[in-house]
Amino acid sequence: MTQVEVLSAGRDRVGGYKVDVTRGERVGRVSSEWFSRPADERYLSLSDLYAAVRSRTERSRTRTVESAAIRVEASRDDAERLALLLPGSDAPITPTHWSFGQLASLVGAPAAYLRQLPAPLAGINLQFGLNSHRAEQVKTLEIEDGRVELRAATGPEYGRIFDHELVAAVQRIAGNGTGDTRWKIPGVLDWSTGVYNPYIDISQDTTTLYASDRDVFLFLVDDLNPIEAGRLRDGSPDLYFRGFYCWNSEVGAKTLGMASFYLRAVCQNRNLWGVEDFEEITIRHSKYAASRFAHEAAPALASFANSSPMPFVNGIKAARQKIVARTDDDRNEFLRKRGFSKTETAKIIEKVLSEEGRKPESVFDFVQGITAVARGKTHQDARLDLEARAKKLFDRAA
Repeated sequence: MTQVEVLSAGRDRVGGYKVDVTRGERVGRVSSEWFSRPADERYLSLSDLYAAVRSRTERSRTRTVESAAIRVEASRDDAERLALLLPGSDAPITPTHWSFGQLASLVGAPAAYLRQLPAPLAGINLQFGLNSHRAEQVKTLEIEDGRVELRAATGPEYGRIFDHELVAAVQRIAGNGTGDTRWKIPGVLDWSTGVYNPYIDISQDTTTLYASDRDVFLFLVDDLNPIEAGRLRDGSPDLYFRGFYCWNSEVGAKTLGMASFYLRAVCQNRNLWGVEDFEEITIRHSKYAASRFAHEAAPALASFANSSPMPFVNGIKAARQKIVARTDDDRNEFLRKRGFSKTETAKIIEKVLSEEGRKPESVFDFVQGITAVARGKTHQDARLDLEARAKKLFDRAA
């Protein structure tokens, strides 16, 4: 069955398609971003996002200076104002909240404590740290926007990947991210009908493209081309679509990373439902970070975007077809041998029975039961442990 035929087969009268989100994992990373981003950090297209982060790069410069050569100035008239004089600069540079913390950390000073002090006293303590610190180099990222600000202060080996470089890599496969290619901002699940509608207006409430002065985060899906990977309990197609999100911080607030996966739906508050085959890579901003981004991360993103879904589909089919238990004793033995407790075993079997109307028989049944139990865990470590064990079981079968 082709992708177009699949979309027609699962399409509902309102233009979406039925999905079963009781299967697979729930991933809340995008939802966390969605909840925390103010209006000025939300963008409606990749071109707008790129223009914003590229503009600040063009107004920035980076250089390396000796820590002992940095001079700290505090205003007697403003107890909260503190500035830095760097070698080669006539005008003072104002540290941001983030870069002040980085600078304090580099010299072993407690940033939280310094922030509680009046600026003159905080300046004396920070200056002492810079002077007594062994002659270390500091890599700065400065930006001029009416005044000069210090956006980042890192060690000399910091391998900066600019935010616009990541956005540009995404643009190469996703265009504007608004539907001009197969990759787009996601639609929304209607909980009352169980229908996922990929056709929604892009607004500040629905966008999944974000950037702040510290980072960038993007989430896109291929939800107009769902993939059938088996059948549901009622005989309708079990539909998935591809998605990925990626992130970066050019000021050192977080690593660069990306995650790719298959999923069944995205709800209004941007939780990901029915996630399968989740893969993640991260790149620390070390000396060779730029090279790793060029040779690993960017090609991996392009490879996922252009790859065939057949390995995933075949893996699902293999897990469905691999019958490992036909009796209650078989089911208990299968799970207990894989390290599940007696209580966990009972919960997994009961979960499959309640959601599928039958007890688990195939590897796929057990994987779905394990992930369903994991979704009910309030403790993150316990949930991640169960999800990891489910993935390991699925990968072996696939």
